[in-house]
Amino acid sequence: MAKEKKKEKKGRFAGMKEFLVGVKLEMSKVVWPTKKEIVSFTAVVLVACAFFTIAFWAIDTGFLAALKAVLNIDLA
Repeated sequence: MAKEKKKEKKGRFAGMKEFLVGVKLEMSKVVWPTKKEIVSFTAVVLVACAFFTIAFWAIDTGFLAALKAVLNIDLA
């Protein structure tokens, strides 16, 4: 019972302070990537985006051509 009252007396910012201390502790454990790794990862993402953009464009164009042929329509 006494511990519960003590926790209530700490105030509403005690939990936030504890949270921020935990965040600081966890952030100190993070292994940050090097500049070379970041450049490499960025290049991979850009190449993947370009690949999927071209692939989806090709699929869409092919599907539209097939649809035009099957339905015998002209979208001018």
